[in-house]
Amino acid sequence: MLKYQQIANDIEKYIEDHALQQGTKLPVLETLIAQFQVSKSTITKALDLLERKGVIFQVRGSGIFVRRHKRKGYISLLSNQGFARDLEEFDLTSEIIELEVKKPTEEVALNLNMNLEEDVYYVKRVRFMNGKTLCLEESFYNKSLIPYLNHEIVKDSIFNYISDALGLKVGFSDIYLHVGTLTEEEAGFLQLKTGAPKLYVESIFHLTNGQPFDFSKVSYNYEQSQFFIQANGQLF
Repeated sequence: MLKYQQIANDIEKYIEDHALQQGTKLPVLETLIAQFQVSKSTITKALDLLERKGVIFQVRGSGIFVRRHKRKGYISLLSNQGFARDLEEFDLTSEIIELEVKKPTEEVALNLNMNLEEDVYYVKRVRFMNGKTLCLEESFYNKSLIPYLNHEIVKDSIFNYISDALGLKVGFSDIYLHVGTLTEEEAGFLQLKTGAPKLYVESIFHLTNGQPFDFSKVSYNYEQSQFFIQANGQLF
C-alpha cells in the first residue's frame, strides 16, 4: 500500500472511530502535513482519494469537511469492505450452507484471473439482520491469496479476517447490478415467494496490487435491504 493510501485509511478510520458528523471540519492541510510528516503532494493525494470515495469534501478557502452521512440500515453499493461496517448497529449473523475447496468454473476463473487447475474456497451462506433474512451470498476466494477459511471465520466477517488476520488490503472492486425475480432456491433461503423481486449483485474485489481475490454473487431480500450511492460531480 502506498503512503498516501495508508494516510487516507488513517483519516477515514479517525472519522469513523470518532463518529464525526457531516460538515465537521477536519485539520487544515498544513496540520496534516506536520502530523503525518510527509510532503504536501502526498497529503493532497490522500485527500483526493477520500473525496472520490465520498468521505470528505474540500472547499477552497474554507477547509476540509466530513461528507459521509449515513442513514441507518443502508448498504453502500460502492463499498470495498463488505457491508458489515454499514450495518454495525444491527445484529448481523450468518448461516453457512456450504464451505469447501473446489476447482473454479470458467466464469469464476475468468473473474478471478486464475487457472482452472487452481483452487478456490467456495462459500454459500445466508446473512441475517436482526434475525431476518437479508441476502443469499455465494463467494469464490482465490485460495492462493486467501489460504485458509473455516466455519468460525465464515460465520463472522470474512473481510475483517482478510484485513486483520491476513494483513491484506482491499484496493478496489467492480460491481454489476441486476434487477430480477427470485428463483425457487433463492426464495427458499430468503423465506420469500418464488418470483418475488430481488436485487442481484455480482462483485469482483481486488487487492491494492490489482489481484482479484473474491468473486461474489449476492441476492438481496427486497423487504430488508436498502442501498445508497455517494457520487461526485465529475462522474456525470
